[in-house]
Amino acid sequence: MVLALCVPQMLMAQQRVSENLNFGWKFQAGDVTNGAQAKLSDAGWRTVDVPHDFQIEQPWIAPAADEKADNTDVAANIKSRLSSRGFKEMGKGWYRHHYTPADSLRGRRLLLDFGGIMYVADVYLNGQRIGGTDYGYVGFQIDVTDKIRFGQDNVIAVMADTREPNNSRWYTGGGLFRNVRLIATSRDLYFERHPLYITTRSNRYVNVGFEFTNKGRSKSVRVGLKVYAPNGECVYQAVEQKQRISASRTMETTMKEFAIDNPQLWDTEHPNLYRAEVVLMREDGSVADVAESQFGIRTVEIGPDYGLKLNGKKVLLKGYANHHSLGALGAAAYPRAIEKRLQLMKQFGINHIRTSHNPYSREFIELCDKYGILVVDELYDKWTRQHTGGRVAFEQLWQYDVPEWVKRDRNSPSVVLWSLGNELQQDPNQPYNDFGVTMYKLQKTLLQRYDSTRLVTVAMHPRYRNWQTDSLPCDLAMQTDIQAYNYRYMYFPGDGRRFPWMTFYQSEASVSAMGQNFFEMNLDKVIGLAYWGAIDYLGESQGWPAKGWGQGVFDISLEPKPKAYYMKSFFCPEEPVVHIGVIDKKGDQMWNGVQTGNDGMSDHWNRVEGQKLSLITYTNAEEVELLLNGKSLGKKKNDVKNAKMRNQIRWEGIAYKPGSIEAVARNNGTIVARHKIETTGNATKLTATPDNAEWKADGEDLQHIRIVAVDKKGRKVQTTAEKVTFSVEGDAKIVGVINGDINSEEMTVGTERRLYNGTCTVILRAARQAGPVTLTAVAPGMKPVKLKLTMLPK
Repeated sequence: MVLALCVPQMLMAQQRVSENLNFGWKFQAGDVTNGAQAKLSDAGWRTVDVPHDFQIEQPWIAPAADEKADNTDVAANIKSRLSSRGFKEMGKGWYRHHYTPADSLRGRRLLLDFGGIMYVADVYLNGQRIGGTDYGYVGFQIDVTDKIRFGQDNVIAVMADTREPNNSRWYTGGGLFRNVRLIATSRDLYFERHPLYITTRSNRYVNVGFEFTNKGRSKSVRVGLKVYAPNGECVYQAVEQKQRISASRTMETTMKEFAIDNPQLWDTEHPNLYRAEVVLMREDGSVADVAESQFGIRTVEIGPDYGLKLNGKKVLLKGYANHHSLGALGAAAYPRAIEKRLQLMKQFGINHIRTSHNPYSREFIELCDKYGILVVDELYDKWTRQHTGGRVAFEQLWQYDVPEWVKRDRNSPSVVLWSLGNELQQDPNQPYNDFGVTMYKLQKTLLQRYDSTRLVTVAMHPRYRNWQTDSLPCDLAMQTDIQAYNYRYMYFPGDGRRFPWMTFYQSEASVSAMGQNFFEMNLDKVIGLAYWGAIDYLGESQGWPAKGWGQGVFDISLEPKPKAYYMKSFFCPEEPVVHIGVIDKKGDQMWNGVQTGNDGMSDHWNRVEGQKLSLITYTNAEEVELLLNGKSLGKKKNDVKNAKMRNQIRWEGIAYKPGSIEAVARNNGTIVARHKIETTGNATKLTATPDNAEWKADGEDLQHIRIVAVDKKGRKVQTTAEKVTFSVEGDAKIVGVINGDINSEEMTVGTERRLYNGTCTVILRAARQAGPVTLTAVAPGMKPVKLKLTMLPK
């Protein structure tokens, strides 16, 4: 048996190479005449590393005077042409990369691989246009085998364009926001793009399919397969002979189905991942190409009587739906920034994310595989030219986008459902003039050509046939495998009685109605829900000066707001929770015909003496006692029979006194949780807490450092708002600064940021040389902090 790990090194020399091209790009904002020409001097251009979002670096553009309105007039505020796109100007940016290929690549098949370019783009090599993208959320590759020049400088040029304000309903970012690589394979025998298709059956049997091209003389190819368990042990290996039986040089085939005894199943708490390695071998036993993919052994069942079962057990999707941007970093898809979010969401009981309304990066999906997050993988918003890049008609996109998207993610166990679009009912200009029915059928047919193991849906709003109240679901809801309604969960019972075959998923749920829209569902039968905008994000502002959505339960810097603990109280019912929230202002904003406004809340105890306060204690315990400076203000029961008030206990007219207020939660008279907030003194110093103990010098890893202002007793002082200035010693650079204030006029790039609620965050990007790094943070009137860090070898 000859497999990749057994082949002598001299026979392995010509296998696949993946070269990272993320570093050392030249960048120029705006359009550039002759920007693609190889002889153009780019010496004066700025050097940047990918991932990069050029739009996040641009200044905020306030609405024109005639577009401004009183802050209470949300509808008028939204008229600003840039409010949805984060109040950033639209435009183009040019990137140029100088590349001299190694001699070892001579005679190889060479491909430029882009994970995505935002929003549309053209790619040039030595002045010649060689490809591009008209929908930048989907990756692509370009064959440059006969275009790369050896022994000399090659110029890869990319023109990225954010298009017009109305070409997206949210902040997209702009530029090379995902990875760029050069792939080298043999010319005669190689795997195609996203070649492996791995499926499992009955939580034991595994099928490995693959697509490859054979341009060699022999019609017969030896194929080796090895499968590795989560601990790295090889649990299966085989070699088979594959014969070309058609005129086509490219073929799809499968290895013989095999069983894994005592498999380690993948689920949300035990995300066990296997790895398959497939090897193409020539007649002499040398390795021509290698493809590998992680996969999980798991079963997903979906039906109207139980919602979703994972490995035979009911699992309720408890999640959120957000856009792809990452706070201070804009759209730049840093894996560490994604991982940080997933780790935080897991702590608050989230097990699900819907990728609204486009494919996220491949690294995002892989991290969901790693952390056990269940994904509804979504391809588009509305199926129109306007909402899919604006450069070509939608009808020219989907035939390419669907296969690329599905083949990229189909081996990931985290993906449990495909979603082809969102809220089509709001736009009558859908292809074929039937509100998406025909286009859904066309896309689903193509999708199932590449993956027949998952169901397919579209998120719908409104759920009925038009904007007027209608007793029947829209025609598209009668066609989709899953009935995914944005916000309209109240129609689940009636639609289920009329159409008992329907299975329901609340694809967007209002954070404003949080709790009620969870408890009022039949949790035994529904698939679950995704809270819209649970994390504040850029774009979709509900009125200047807000730079984006501010109704989440986590602010844009990822600090949890008090209401995050309300969500945790029912997402984590086995973990006792109690948390105090002080209502500072009422929220009544509307969006998409749904109330989205949350009460503005805080959880500090620095107030005006005698001020009458309204408080909420969020809890999943039976009762809460409130104590002001140790004196009981009474006990209140958790009204678990009232879906609107369950897990939230209101306290009105609390007269503020300095000191402390404490919530004590009890079950059967036994204390199970406490939350105490205290009156602090003035801020006297800064503290700094890093988040990445394994910070690697790979040029891309991030270190998020939380800066907090504390008093002399070490307590966070939420009422201070001083400006913090940062400096760095060592081989790292600041790529983002952020606080939780969505209304701030400050930029998210630079070396300074005000404190908000007593905190802010600075983000460092590692260089490629391991060693020490020191961050210093300074603020007026406070002792500065100096944090010593170490970048570990890659």
